[in-house]
Amino acid sequence: MFVYTIRMSARFDLTLERLRAAGEQTRLRILALLRERDLSVGEIVQVLALSQPRLSHHLKALTGAGLVERLPEGSFVFYRAASRGDGRTFLDTLFGQLGEEIPEFHRDAQRLEEVGAARASSAQAYFSSVADNWDAIRSLHFPNEAIEQELLAIAGPGPFRHVVDFGTGTGRMLSLFAPRAQEAEGIDMSHHMLTVARANLELDGSPVARVRQGDVTATPYEDASADLVIIHQVLHYVDAPNRVIAEAARILEPGGRLLIVDFAPHALEFLRTEHGHHRLGLSPDAMLAWTNAAGLKLSEPRAFAPPSGNEPGLTVNIWTAEKPAAAQESAA
Repeated sequence: MFVYTIRMSARFDLTLERLRAAGEQTRLRILALLRERDLSVGEIVQVLALSQPRLSHHLKALTGAGLVERLPEGSFVFYRAASRGDGRTFLDTLFGQLGEEIPEFHRDAQRLEEVGAARASSAQAYFSSVADNWDAIRSLHFPNEAIEQELLAIAGPGPFRHVVDFGTGTGRMLSLFAPRAQEAEGIDMSHHMLTVARANLELDGSPVARVRQGDVTATPYEDASADLVIIHQVLHYVDAPNRVIAEAARILEPGGRLLIVDFAPHALEFLRTEHGHHRLGLSPDAMLAWTNAAGLKLSEPRAFAPPSGNEPGLTVNIWTAEKPAAAQESAA
């Protein structure tokens, strides 16, 4: 009874803290914005015309109350409205009571579109600078569109509860799977690529897809928190693919699936010297060893040969690995 009383008292105190944190006009506007998309301090300053110190004060209160999540990204810090747990429930209830016809929210949303346009311009400038590299590689393998359709067919119709895309890059996998997901999140170390991904996802208008900076060998996700993990054209860039696959296995729930898209072994050395590929493709034996070590059951890959007349080219493989549903019971 004593422990129960302490818990109820702590919940009461936390609820009061959240009410105090959210119960102010500017903070409500901040929360409304962050429920729409992740924003940096500078972007929120632009929308709300606040001084940075004043905004930081508001964000500190909202973060401390568990209503806002802080996402460091190099020299930037992005903020996100609480996306799960009691904080998410609190915000859903609060904004459900407020409704949608709030004039201040509409004005802020218009300003947010201006910020989004600036973000898209920045993303386009970066993507233009690397487009030649992307085009050079795309010409060597089967059309991406066909590979994507096969990827969707292999994954199935869903709906998926939580999709995580390792090394999300431009966010293309998130755009592809968001219509089949309740929640989709991409993780990448590159701030430049995350800028591109955010711009692309805003153009798509998907409310369930988000990105964040992070290491794909040590992600911020809880054990058994995802039912689908995607690793698309990432493993040939890393020096320890086994660690990436092990991390994917950790966050997969029993019965969850890992989809890996990457190149079969090849001899195109220029991809290593000019495009930063650490590995010239991934062998079936290596893939089997890595997935077995991670406790996953690997299926035979679906192979896409290079276009006719483009030899030597790149064969693209799609591997499926499943986390056995009995894993949770045996661990217990």
